[in-house]
Amino acid sequence: MAQKLIRGRLLSFKAEPRSIDDHDAYLFEEDGAVLVEDGVILASGSFAEVAAGAEAGHVVADHRPHLILPGFIDAHAHFPQMQVIASYGAELLDWLNNYTFPEETRFSDIQHGRHIARLFFDELLRNGTTTVAAYCSVHKESAEAFFGEALARNMCVVGGKVMMDRNAPAALTDTPQSSYDDTKALIGEWHGRGRLNYAVTPRFAITSSPEQLEMAAALMREFPDLHMQTHLSENHDEIALTAELYPDAPDYTGIYEQYGLLGPRALLGHCIHLSEREADVLSDTGSVAVFCPTSNLFLGSGLFDYLRYRKREKPLRLASATDVGGGTNYSMLRTMDEGYKVIALNGEKLNPLASFWQITRGNAEALSLSERVGTLEPGTDADIVVLNARATPVMALRMERIETLAEELFLLQTLADDRAIVETYVAGEAAKSAL
Repeated sequence: MAQKLIRGRLLSFKAEPRSIDDHDAYLFEEDGAVLVEDGVILASGSFAEVAAGAEAGHVVADHRPHLILPGFIDAHAHFPQMQVIASYGAELLDWLNNYTFPEETRFSDIQHGRHIARLFFDELLRNGTTTVAAYCSVHKESAEAFFGEALARNMCVVGGKVMMDRNAPAALTDTPQSSYDDTKALIGEWHGRGRLNYAVTPRFAITSSPEQLEMAAALMREFPDLHMQTHLSENHDEIALTAELYPDAPDYTGIYEQYGLLGPRALLGHCIHLSEREADVLSDTGSVAVFCPTSNLFLGSGLFDYLRYRKREKPLRLASATDVGGGTNYSMLRTMDEGYKVIALNGEKLNPLASFWQITRGNAEALSLSERVGTLEPGTDADIVVLNARATPVMALRMERIETLAEELFLLQTLADDRAIVETYVAGEAAKSAL
């Protein structure tokens, strides 16, 4: 297959930008290019230098004057919840019981799962997202549908069958042993195949008995390269019920700590209402707190104190995510727009360079995948997004007065949606235009 040269204004992050003036944290080329072969980036930098190293007969995709960045990464989403997004009027536990659980019962049918998985990945790619960490339903079939669709598109994903043996409808519960058996079978079938990564997925402590959490811990011991994903401290009623169910635990985080489920590949959704002890435990174990601003606002769960967690003496590893369908948008741009507002309500401001670092390299580092995705560095997978900051009349008008890269990024974060995504490349192949 011929080499492909993707040309445009190039932006890739080397480290987290500490301020708008932290130019050492990123690579920017006004006339840049990425050279791709067999799904991998061979070179990136100035167009003149990269083009000089391309073989004869290479194909050029010229996206000037648009921005070229690494594909966006979503660290927490629920693919079975597509048809309950924008469901009215409930907080977390009622929302689960009234909307989510009834919807997820439909995923025992693998054909339904395949149908929704196709639409889920279509929507991600339409919004420039090339990697997602997703929850399936309790049904083994839902995970098969999710991984099968991701494999067919050659996407780098993290996912897992939910483990859930109590406090849910009978049609949505497994048992400690069946959850272990089903998860182990799915790991054997899918983990490491193509660009797929399995996550042991106890939904949260309310829906997993101590016996099931023991099974989850056993799986993590057997397969230490796996991710683990669950929920933590999203809502005050959730925290109170969890304390009733685990009266001997020091706190909510202490439950996962007790069962050995924390660590560098542990992804903990929400983490809004953490005590200092809990934050210290997450920091000490290298676990990841996942910021889900649109769902936190939509369900009235609270304001995640993003910059406090970053600035504390023991900082936390953080990721950001849509949390669809509690979250209200598939776009990581829209997610960081709401995140900016949450952070502002906590008395801080997140600079736009840091926002784009978070949804690219930052999330890749949080998912322990930065050697594969999240940058435009040679040797990494060619997952790329092309952005047009003049995609709508309102954006074009604003761009007439914009003078800096940081201003342009903030415009994209604040006003852009899927219309600003010119193209999404997965392993070097144009994916959005193919939808």
